[in-house]
Amino acid sequence: MSIIVSDTGFAQEDWDGDFAALNDAHPGVAIDLASSNDPNELAGRLGETPMIRVDFPSFADGRGFTIARQLRLMGFKGRLRARGHVIADQYAMARRSGFDEVEISEDLAKRQPEDQWLARADWQAHDYQARLRGATADNIAAE
Repeated sequence: MSIIVSDTGFAQEDWDGDFAALNDAHPGVAIDLASSNDPNELAGRLGETPMIRVDFPSFADGRGFTIARQLRLMGFKGRLRARGHVIADQYAMARRSGFDEVEISEDLAKRQPEDQWLARADWQAHDYQARLRGATADNIAAE
C-alpha cells in the first residue's frame, strides 16, 4: 500500500478512479506517465484528465520535475502526483515544479517518517532565492 504525502503530512490513498498508461487512457481516467514520455502527447487531452501520476524511477532522475512544470505551463489544472523514488529532501522541489502530492512506498515512509516531509512542507519559503533575498536584506540592515 502507498502513502500519499501532501503539505499536511501522510495520508492513505483517496483516489478511487482508475489509472491507465498514456496510450490506454480515455476521458475521465487518471494517466500514469513514465518519465520517458513527452508531455506534449497530452496536448488537447488535459481538460479531460482528472489526474496525472508521473513516475520517478530513481531519486537521481529529475525528468519528472521537468514534466510537471511543462504540464502546468500547458494549462493542466488537475491533480498532479509524483510517484516512486522521491525522497523527503526533494519534496519542496516537487511542489515548486507543480506537483500537488507525492506517492511513496510504506518502506520509504518508515525510513523517512512524516516529520521529515513536514519539515519541507513550507516549500515556498525554502528556495535558495528566498534565502538569498533574506540574506541580502539582513546584510543591508547590518550596514
